[in-house]
Amino acid sequence: MVMILLAVASAGAYGIADFLGGTASRKANVFRVVAISAPASLLVEVLLLPLLGARWNAGSLGWGAVSGIASAFAFALFYYALASGPMTIMAPITAVVSAALPVLVGLVAGERLSAAGIAGLPVAVCAIVLVTVKRDFAVAVVSRRAVVVAFLAGAAIALQLIMLHQAPHDSGVAPLIVGRTVSSLILLGAVVAMRRRIGSGRPPIVLAAAAGCLDSLANLFFLLASRAGLLSVSAAIVALYPVATVVLARVMIKEQIRGVQWLGLTTAVVGVVLLSQT
Repeated sequence: MVMILLAVASAGAYGIADFLGGTASRKANVFRVVAISAPASLLVEVLLLPLLGARWNAGSLGWGAVSGIASAFAFALFYYALASGPMTIMAPITAVVSAALPVLVGLVAGERLSAAGIAGLPVAVCAIVLVTVKRDFAVAVVSRRAVVVAFLAGAAIALQLIMLHQAPHDSGVAPLIVGRTVSSLILLGAVVAMRRRIGSGRPPIVLAAAAGCLDSLANLFFLLASRAGLLSVSAAIVALYPVATVVLARVMIKEQIRGVQWLGLTTAVVGVVLLSQT
């Protein structure tokens, strides 16, 4: 049960972070947004260090660094996808891919799910699609490039989760701190190198920083969830993060939730219940 609660908390934090980050990326260049988000997320993890501790061994350093590289691409690619195409299509593509790869890795590694858990995987995928569908879904014009970016964003998120899970389970927040340090350096370096191309517009600092802080907490909750249980189950639940995005959009900007989306929200609950039986 602890694993399920942590995974749900991770999904919620990711969903809110994506809403804030996507909104910020529509007001400023994505690289300027992530240049604020990534360091903000690092600060949160440093503040958590005295509480959760860390072991600076080869495993935590190595896996943390690789997760940081994936994280840098995930930040930029996902925010770019949300800014360049309809969220109704970009979000489910990214979420499904980010769930499928860790689930596959977990199953190949020997994780065994109960019958309920196996049934919960496709239910969770259906929930992702249903909850993100809107009226303009059928008529939305999406470029091939946008679809590819959304797919790559999902793959980058998945790799980040997989690498964090591979870190020693007694390493505390060390892999998170190493990962965020690496991703922040990469993103800040990209901003400096591309400063002429990305313009001089000032991004919404509060939105970008809040997105980074919540993303950091989401990573922490996922790391704790995967350590407490199965990677496949944790990743499948975390991939339901569009639920939080939709709910927040309803609360903050009064965006209407359609019948099919209500069905998706209900399906998400069913999926979590089934996966919790593993």
